[in-house]
Amino acid sequence: MEYVVYILFSEKLNKYYVGYTNDLSERIERHNTSRSKYTSRGIPWKLLKVYPCKDRSEAVQLEKVIKGKGARRYMEDKK
Repeated sequence: MEYVVYILFSEKLNKYYVGYTNDLSERIERHNTSRSKYTSRGIPWKLLKVYPCKDRSEAVQLEKVIKGKGARRYMEDKK
């Protein structure tokens, strides 16, 4: 099963959110319909970047790296 790490941005909060999932469309819907307690205040969330991973373990590892560096800085370094 393929996982992805994704980066969202809320203009309302001026904040990034980093997460991972194996069902991206369902997960984004959850973020934008108040079904995620961590992102309900920032609706609407815009999808900025998706990084495919081969499995959950790789996704968890990449999410940790991105959160440690900061989403904006990580994306800038990958340009």
